[in-house]
Amino acid sequence: MNNERERFIAAQRNGDGDLMKFQTSSGRVLDYQQALQEVQAGSIAGVNVFKGRDGEMYIRGDADGDPSNNLDQLPQF
Repeated sequence: MNNERERFIAAQRNGDGDLMKFQTSSGRVLDYQQALQEVQAGSIAGVNVFKGRDGEMYIRGDADGDPSNNLDQLPQF
């Protein structure tokens, strides 16, 4: 049994550059709400959820000092 958690490997953005969808390491495509739920459930590695100043919940990469794995650096799909 493979109990390794999935990671986000690519993203789709809207015209404003906002992240809209994510592709996981297993090939699944999740819209932002689905991705948010999976991150909150602990299913996705390397990311966490935080509450923005507007009260909304957002996904961000874990703070590990490596800018190359930030969500903004994900390739488009």
